[in-house]
Amino acid sequence: MPRSASLLRRRRLPGASLSVVASVLALAFAAPASADITVGVTVSATGPAASLGIPEKNTIALLPTTIGGQKVNYIVLDDASDTTTAVKNARKLVAESKVDLIIGSTTTPNSLAMIDVAAETETPMIAMAAAARIVEPMDDKRFWVFKTAQNDAQMVTAIIENMTSANVHTVAYIGFADAYGEGWWNEFSKIAEVRKIRIVGNERYNRTDTSVTGQVLKVLAAKPDAVLIGAAGTPAALPQKSLREKGFKGLIYQSSGVANMDFLRVCGKDCEGTLLPAGPILVAAQLPDTAQNKKMALDYIGRYETIHGKGNASTFGGHAWDAGQLLIAAAPVALKKAQPGTREFRRALRDALEGTKNLTVSHGVVNMSAQDHLGFDQRARVMVRIQDGAWQLVR
Repeated sequence: MPRSASLLRRRRLPGASLSVVASVLALAFAAPASADITVGVTVSATGPAASLGIPEKNTIALLPTTIGGQKVNYIVLDDASDTTTAVKNARKLVAESKVDLIIGSTTTPNSLAMIDVAAETETPMIAMAAAARIVEPMDDKRFWVFKTAQNDAQMVTAIIENMTSANVHTVAYIGFADAYGEGWWNEFSKIAEVRKIRIVGNERYNRTDTSVTGQVLKVLAAKPDAVLIGAAGTPAALPQKSLREKGFKGLIYQSSGVANMDFLRVCGKDCEGTLLPAGPILVAAQLPDTAQNKKMALDYIGRYETIHGKGNASTFGGHAWDAGQLLIAAAPVALKKAQPGTREFRRALRDALEGTKNLTVSHGVVNMSAQDHLGFDQRARVMVRIQDGAWQLVR
């Protein structure tokens, strides 16, 4: 017999008192323990996008394990840069781990494929990939989806401005034969037309290809002033090295998807002089002190490089860090309305993410709205040149 019941019997409390005490005890034993916040993460830690996914995975380990007085558990899975696996991971995280939030994935195709899971299960999702299609146009599915990587349109605008300044009149495009490459093509071709830059070539290749000789020869035959490579990670080095090998002397632009040291290592001397748009975190130390996100960016870089070595922080890890900053800001707001592990908490967390205002993160300043689930303005990107094997801010 429980000690509390034995004491009640020995003291022979009146019936009314017994009833009150019994009710209090029943409520005490029936009240559920406060659940932890559970965050499910899927990243491309292996496969063609590994140079992007590894720093994201490493960064998740730097995020706080307590937010708003509530314990936070992170469950990290590898989708191996595969769309089908990314969807399986998302479903597993929701069905088995009952996550309150999904962070992922690394690439645009994977993130786009996961949107259905987020919407069907009413689980907020923060993608770390670039394509605007992940959050635009707003609809019932994207209602649940946010992202931390700058839209390709923002990055394309920076490239077009640089091309105009460099008197580029003709350009050829070679990009991935997937949603990432298509997204960059759509945005670039649209803005280039407006700015009177003539596109003389449009080629595609797969992330796993080992040769792009045919595509490069077609590009060279068009004799463009510049070439834009719409690819990401180390596979983006393939057309660049081929262009240089075949003697191309014009300007080469890369997308923001190459902003890590692995790309520099693989591309080597063939990278010299390359121009690309990037999140300011890539050149944080070179930013003016007036840049609002400089302190946050340097703080993240310091934490990451203390563990993983100097020079190893990247813009992609910054996207994971910024997902964490969104959670840090939104979770305390959601906790005032519901407990983790419930549909009500997931909805409250989604609403709090959408209500994020003036939040400084490593890549910029976030101001979300019902129609804008990224929240960045032009402060979230800069132009960078690869010079002497390093990133140099173009001022």
